[in-house]
Formats: sequence, C-alpha cells, structure tokens
Amino acid sequence: MNFEFSTSKQIIFGEGSLNKVKYLAPEFGNKPLIITGSGSVPLTPLLDLLSEAEVPAEIFRVQHEPNVSMIRAGLRQAKETHCDFVLGFGGGSSIDAAKGVAAMMTNPGTLMDYLEVIGKGKAIPCQPAPMIAIPTSAGTGTEVTRNAVITSEERHVKVSMRSPMMIPTAAIVDPELTYSMPQEVTASTGMDALVQVIEAYVSKKANPLTDVIAREGILRGARALNAAFVDGHNRQARADMCLTSLFSGLALANSGLGAVHGFAGPIGGMYGIPHGKVCACLLPAVMKYNVIAINQHDDLGDTHKKYDEIAKIITNRSDAAIQDGVLWLSDLAEKLDIPGLQALGVPESDFSVIIEKARVSSSMQKNPVELSDEMLRAILAESY
Repeated sequence: MNFEFSTSKQIIFGEGSLNKVKYLAPEFGNKPLIITGSGSVPLTPLLDLLSEAEVPAEIFRVQHEPNVSMIRAGLRQAKETHCDFVLGFGGGSSIDAAKGVAAMMTNPGTLMDYLEVIGKGKAIPCQPAPMIAIPTSAGTGTEVTRNAVITSEERHVKVSMRSPMMIPTAAIVDPELTYSMPQEVTASTGMDALVQVIEAYVSKKANPLTDVIAREGILRGARALNAAFVDGHNRQARADMCLTSLFSGLALANSGLGAVHGFAGPIGGMYGIPHGKVCACLLPAVMKYNVIAINQHDDLGDTHKKYDEIAKIITNRSDAAIQDGVLWLSDLAEKLDIPGLQALGVPESDFSVIIEKARVSSSMQKNPVELSDEMLRAILAESY
C-alpha cells in the first residue's frame, strides 16, 4: 500500500494558544494582511499580541463566504499595503479567503487560471505567501487543508483552488476562541466537522493514517457536538469539537470527502445556504444510499464494515446496526434545529440541475461507491 500525507509545518493546540502568535509572527515576515470576519470574535487580543511583537498589520474584512471578487479585493489590498504574509483569523470563510489571497500573492496569472471545474484548474507553480491560520469556529478544518472553497458569482457554484502548497504554514487552534459561537453556528459548523470525518473515513482514497485520525474525530464529535450546542462554555465539549474539526481537516486533505460534499458545493453556490446546514440534512440519506449501493458490490466489504463501525461509535452501542446510525444522525440534526432542504430554500424543481453539477465535483469522485442518478435524486428527496 502506498500513500502520502501532507499537513501544516506546525500545529499548536490548546486553551490560550493564541498567545503563541506573538512569537510566530515575526518569523513570518514584516507585515501581515489579517483576513477576518465581521467581528463576532474580537480582534483586539490578536492585534495586541502583534503589537507586543512590533508587527504592524493591515485588516481585510470578509462579510460572507469567499467569492472571486473578494479574493481579488484582498489581493489588491495586500499588494497596495506591501504585506508579505497572511493571517487568517475567523471561521472557515475567513481562512479560505486568506488561503486564496496568500496563493495569489506569489503566483502569476489570475484566479480563474487555478480554479477547478469553472476555471483552467492549473497547478499553482509557486509557494504561496507564508500564512498563519487561527480558526474561531470548529467546523471546516481548513486550517490544515490544501484547498480554498470559493464561490463563483457568475456560475452560482462553489469550487476549489487546490494544492498541497496551500496548506497554511502554521495553525493555531485555541478552543477559547470558540466559546462565543452562537448556537446556530455551533450546530452548522459542528455538523460539517462530523460529516467530514465520516466521509474521510469511508472515502475511496482513505488510508491507514487518515483512518486513525478520522475514527478519533468521529468519536469525539459524536459525544461533544450536542453538549457544545447546549452549553457553549463546556470546556471539554468545545475542545473536543476543535479536535474533531482539526482531525477532519487532516483527514480530508489526504483522503478526500464524498457525496455529501459533492452535493453541498452546488447547493451552497446556488442558494447561499450555510455549508454545514446543507451537510447536516444530507448526511443520513447519503449514508443510507451509500450502504445500499455498497451492498451491490462484492469487493466493498471493508467499506461496509467501516459504516457498521461508524454506527457503533456514534450511538455508543456495540449492538448498533447501520440503520441505527442513520437514525442517530437524523435525531442529532433535529436536536440541533437543522431543517431539511425545503425549509432551507432549495426548490424541488432544481434537483436535476443539482445532480448534474454534483456529478462533476471532486468530492463526488471520492465517494466510496458510484451512485446512480436515481439514488442521488432519492437522497435529495429524503433530505427535503
């Protein structure tokens, strides 16, 4: 068996670890462009630490998930203010935007040269600008992944810019930064993390190293997500969710995802729905139909065993069957107040377009088994 594993040069985890940025930043350059969100997590502690380190900074705010225009605007500000490294501080949107800007700071051409599906999909030739990723939510794991998810305003689809060189140079994961997350964000980002460790575990590109990481993420996420939702200051639950998110990024960066994310890209791009909510309502049906399809193949017995193990882990029952796992995930989404596709604003009349777009996504290619159009439509219908 042959496989490769790539990740950040340095991962710093633990309560209070934000403080380490004052030691790291001077090693990265003279002036960072801080790419951050609208301000739900105060930026002052970070700026104070940079000030202590005598590192001046520029700030670029993102108001929504990154799109082509946003990356262009961030790149323009970085160049005009002579920034030489990037600091992503915030949720997945902020860090993905930071990864896209960091890549374009050192590479020739335009963003469309490197975007998958809608662009030329070229490999980036040059190492991106140095980057520190500091997540303030626990969901995407993008602080250690090799891609940035970017929306095309013209095509109404989310696509990736992808390269092993795009993995942030350093990741600082401080659970204290997630304490102020609202319940709704805790739910959607947490479900995204749980979906990612599950999909990475059963991906056709999974390997023994990603299996170990994903399995631990499934265990921690299943026991912690509802607890973090109920009490945002539950230290153990918040730490476990940060680990689930981190592990999901480590695993998916090296094994890929599956049909849930194959659907989530087009749906998010078409309707502007929070990514985690889409993933949460799709996961039970995807798990169900993946197993149905796997049962039709004699050579996928090991993947079936993985789904059986997932059911036992998430239900905490040694006698649980796969269907019990499907029901547990449906119940969890209900506890977290995550609605179905209809309530999220997805029209049933668009199912054919969604399926067509999902089929060509990179995540769908790594699903453990090929799903027929009839199964894909059934997944959408049962998630409605």
